[in-house]
Amino acid sequence: MKRQLRLSSGRKLISPTGRGTRPTTSKVREAIMNIISNRIANCHWIDLFSGSGIMSCEALIRNAKKIVAIEKNPKAFRVCKENLRMTGEDLSGNVDLQVINNDVLIWLKNKVRIKSFWQEIEVAKQGFDIAYLDPPYDSNLHYAALDALLNGSWLKANSLVICEHSAESSLKTPSQWVEQGRKNYGTSALLLLSPL
Repeated sequence: MKRQLRLSSGRKLISPTGRGTRPTTSKVREAIMNIISNRIANCHWIDLFSGSGIMSCEALIRNAKKIVAIEKNPKAFRVCKENLRMTGEDLSGNVDLQVINNDVLIWLKNKVRIKSFWQEIEVAKQGFDIAYLDPPYDSNLHYAALDALLNGSWLKANSLVICEHSAESSLKTPSQWVEQGRKNYGTSALLLLSPL
């Protein structure tokens, strides 16, 4: 049976089929949006391992200025792109929105692509304000993605990275990061980090 996804605004979204994608639950989404409520308007947002794109859609309806969503799985990528397109149709205003079908780590580490990407969206010296990091729970990709974010200078000095992970696994705060908080929500947990 296909799961029904809804934004906090009530808008229905498409849910990816199969077990490869695990959309963030409404409880966790609501908690995240409450945590970042004073930071999200006009922010530059990057969604790594975006899946259905539901987190980027939540950022979009809260007036994020630039949104980049990256998803490797072609089916999930198409769903993400369509969800963001449909959500954006309901809004007035201009948003710089990019949905990218690529491996997150390869894309973040590709220096040529990074240079041209920054030039395209004109945030070269600004970086992202908020990064949402939600790889498959059993993948152990959090640390590699955090390293790639730092090494590629993707983040502002005061940015916030939200790491969603399984509550059964303990995600440690890596060096070069400051822990801003931890929260548990049933089977999901959040680790909030900022660069040193």
